Amino acid sequence: KMDRALLLLLSMWALTGTVSLQDSGSCPERLVGEEGRRTCPRPCKADSDCGSKRQCLCDGQCGLSCVAPGRTCPWPLPHSENAEARLLSPTHSFSALLEVRCKPGFTLPSGMDATIRRCQGDRQWSGDEPICTGRFEETFTPFSPSHLVSTVHVAPPSVSITLSFFSCRADIVGSRENFCQENQTWQYPHPICKKVYCQPPTEVEQGYVVAVQKTEYEVGFDIHYLCKKNFLLDGPQMITCLSNGSWSAPPPHCRARCLIPAERSRVMIGGVKRWPFDVTDAMVPHGENVTFFCKHPRKQCSFTATQTCFNGKLQTPACYLEPTWLQYKLFPHRLVSEIEACEPGDVE
Repeated sequence: KMDRALLLLLSMWALTGTVSLQDSGSCPERLVGEEGRRTCPRPCKADSDCGSKRQCLCDGQCGLSCVAPGRTCPWPLPHSENAEARLLSPTHSFSALLEVRCKPGFTLPSGMDATIRRCQGDRQWSGDEPICTGRFEETFTPFSPSHLVSTVHVAPPSVSITLSFFSCRADIVGSRENFCQENQTWQYPHPICKKVYCQPPTEVEQGYVVAVQKTEYEVGFDIHYLCKKNFLLDGPQMITCLSNGSWSAPPPHCRARCLIPAERSRVMIGGVKRWPFDVTDAMVPHGENVTFFCKHPRKQCSFTATQTCFNGKLQTPACYLEPTWLQYKLFPHRLVSEIEACEPGDVE
């Protein structure tokens, strides 16, 4: 395990800041590319090289650099099942120290239980993202932790160990459960993780697939869909490649608008009574309800019947009768859409 005294010293270093390194001349020469960096802040020799908002501070392997001391690194870090992270400094600003410690039964690739990361001038924690993996006895051949997610049930030496494989970050070939035998060999051959891909999704009529064209797509890859003008998306706007090699949902449809099949009668759209010629293009989108007015067969009153636009098709109800041109021009106040509504008991 990492020496606790070392952690204490590093904590004290974080609390006292970086000025002592600069003053003592112990700041290392600039080594661009170290600590997982892509770039380093501007080099300097004194605060006067950095302007009014930055100071010339020691920034680890980047050496003396122009840094804004108040800059912070991401905190809290995303949850990890196998590790715990805690700050060794009062804040998560520049030069703060962070301890990442593996949970019992797990260790870093270096063999240690913990590592220290420092908040750099580029607002990132130093070093690579620590990955804690399960421990195995040296006499056993471990499975690759980059491929398998596993749980080890540890028992006294006289009792066999069961290794259960719950999932594979790809398609698993072989037994998901293995047993350590008394002769210290595994009962079954090691399973193999086979990388899974999704096949290109189906094209959508009157629509577009928004994605890089590939012959196969990796797990987790997202594909977006758009419809052409005047068409409505019916279904998911995005689908994702799943670990079983299938897409998270079938492709959507791009549905057409419907022409309102009435000219000389008002209709109800979205709760508003309107003339069809006052509606843009006299059309409604897919899924829209249109309510028509029908005349009572024996009384001078009207009742309503609703139809729904589906992919370019909207039919009038059987009870609807389109007024003639003469009725529309000479007696507009007598149109069925304009007369008094029937009483609830009048409509069968």
